Amino acid sequence: MNLLIVNGPNLNLLGTREPQMYGNRTFTDYLDELKGLFLGITIDYYQSNVEGELINALQRSTHDGIILNAGGYTHTSVAIRDCIAAIGIPVVEVHISNLAKRESFRHDSLITAVCAGSVMGFGIEGYQLAVQSFSNKR
Repeated sequence: MNLLIVNGPNLNLLGTREPQMYGNRTFTDYLDELKGLFLGITIDYYQSNVEGELINALQRSTHDGIILNAGGYTHTSVAIRDCIAAIGIPVVEVHISNLAKRESFRHDSLITAVCAGSVMGFGIEGYQLAVQSFSNKR
């Protein structure tokens, strides 16, 4: 099984960005741990702060599944939503924080309806839950 994790804007700052909310680990450090937990699964990674680059990564993917943390684009990007609906690859939406406990503008996700599932509020370990969801469907 081949999975792609796609992280959107500001997630390159994990480890230093608002550590009380997002923790102290960088994503690349966490990714090494995650790959160690799922040795039979290939996990590729892409991050961009640019909406169009995220769409290009999703469209280019030939993976069995995608784990997407669209960051702030979750609430604003019809283009990413339309891309997910068009690519024919299952996408699991991940958010480190619980969006329902945050500012009201974060309560609505434009992408949830076109995703296979959604994980939020479990910290960075939410990515592990998303990988596990794909692993369970093998």
